[in-house]
Order: sequence, then structure tokens, then C-alpha cells
Amino acid sequence: LYGGVCGSDVGTYRGSFLYADYPRIPGHEFSAEIVEVGENEYGLKPGMIVTGNPYYNCGKCYSCRRGFVNCCVSNQTLGAQRDGMFREYFTMPVARVYDGKGLDARTLALVEPFCISYHAVKRASVKVGDRVLVVGAGPIGIFAMLAAKKFGADVTMSDMSRQRLDKALTLGADQVIQVPQEDLKVRTEEITAGDGFDVCIECVGMPATFQNCIDAAAFRGRVVLVGISKQNLDFAFSRIQTKELDVFGSRNALKSDFLELIDYLASGAVNTAEIITDVYPLAESPQAFADIVARGESMLKTMVQFS
Repeated sequence: LYGGVCGSDVGTYRGSFLYADYPRIPGHEFSAEIVEVGENEYGLKPGMIVTGNPYYNCGKCYSCRRGFVNCCVSNQTLGAQRDGMFREYFTMPVARVYDGKGLDARTLALVEPFCISYHAVKRASVKVGDRVLVVGAGPIGIFAMLAAKKFGADVTMSDMSRQRLDKALTLGADQVIQVPQEDLKVRTEEITAGDGFDVCIECVGMPATFQNCIDAAAFRGRVVLVGISKQNLDFAFSRIQTKELDVFGSRNALKSDFLELIDYLASGAVNTAEIITDVYPLAESPQAFADIVARGESMLKTMVQFS
């Protein structure tokens, strides 16, 4: 029904995504209608509107055996290592398909990218009263802000785009910092009374933004890396030691993340209409990718409509 265009899809389209192989059909954020399904224990039936978990795991490696299937050694994600869902029909194992609980098809297609951010926020054990800095106000950053707010945090977002920061404020961010017009160090001291942020969530994937998180974090703070690395990293290692920081990687999401977020979105807690800024019919999907490359700053979440 709908497919979200992720930054990794654009990277696959441009040939720059680190984890993709070719030839490849992109797409891993979706809502769909079940056309055929066998007998199953999940209550799934033809005609139901669903989404699904696009991260295929082996079930045998050490990570899988411990339940960390999101970081399977042999992970294959739709649209990267397996053909994705940018097509009218596709198949999935029934255990990976989740009932949309009455969510409209557009909102349901937001569940997967929201899960990426939600999983990252849970990695850092964000809790009520935490002061959180999210670096990067693209879709993943916006979802990280929303996830942190769900857990009761006060959230500041930083980005270079005034347009995206204004959108973040509309969606619930408590403070925003536009860099480089505003000095991140100075604003951090102002917002946290010199203490630093309890949690910094990096949603860009650049060395400078990682260093920003290290610098802005409080002593004994937590830093989570969500943005896909675009360059090798060279940073002030001593700051991690002197601050005794916890630095977390975050990859993909778990079934529990999907199910929790479907219920959360079904409660109406998030105004998803503000997040989806552009919708293209399937016939114009090449134009969607071209437009994101040309003017992505003005497009928060782009969808392709399949039917």
C-alpha cells in the first residue's frame, strides 16, 4: 500500500550505501494488505492491513542464540541484502508480519523507521527527567526525539536546517539548536546549567557529529550511535575515559519494538500527518528518489503509494 523512502534506500539508489549489494530492489518500510496467507497462530487473515520486520536473521549465530536477532552475524535486510518491497506483491514469513491494529496505511509504514530510533532510545535506558540531545533532525532524529519524549525525557535537537528544527518543535521537541549559527557548546551549557546532557543520540553518521555528542554528554553520560557511518572516525578518545561515558551502538530493532510502537501509534499519541511530507504514486517513484537527492532538506518523510 505504502512504502517509505529511507536514507539507506537513497544510498542504494545512488550506489553509496555501505551494506547493499546489486542488483537490488529497494524498500523496507511498508504497509501492505495480505492477499494470501496460510494457517497461522498469529490471527493473520487475507484483507488485513499489516507491516513487518525486514531484518532477516539466521537463528543460529551467537547473537541469535542469545535473542539479539537484530544484530545477527548474517543479517539480511530487505532492500539491502535481499530484494525489498518496492513492488506490488512480495512474500514474507508469517512470523515477521504484524497486525496493524487499525492504523491507517500511511502511519503503519512509519513503524519500521520509528523502531530504529525507539530501539536506540531503549539502548540508552532513557527515563523520566533525562536531558537528551538528538543530533540530526531527519526522520530518524525526529523519531528519536518522539521516542525519548515517550519515556519522559526533556529533548533538545540540533541540526543545520532551520526548516527541520521548526518541524521538530511542532512535533514536540523542547529546545532546538541550529548549528553553526548557534554554538553547540554554549547552548549545551545554557540548557543543562553546565551539567551536559544525560544522553546524546547521534543520527547523522559523521565524525564531527559523533564528537559533538562526546563533548555535549554529561560526565557519566550515555552516547548512542544510530546514524550509519559515512567516514572513518577520528575522535578525542580521552574524553570518553575522563567522562566515563557509556557508548552504545544501535542496529535495527526487535519484534518487541514493533509491537510496542504499533500499540503506541494506535493510541493517537503522535501526529503522524506532520511527519509525512511527500507522497508519490508508484509510476513516479524514480522522481521521488531524484527529488530527495536534489532537495531532501525540505522533505521529512517521503512515501511511495502502491495502490
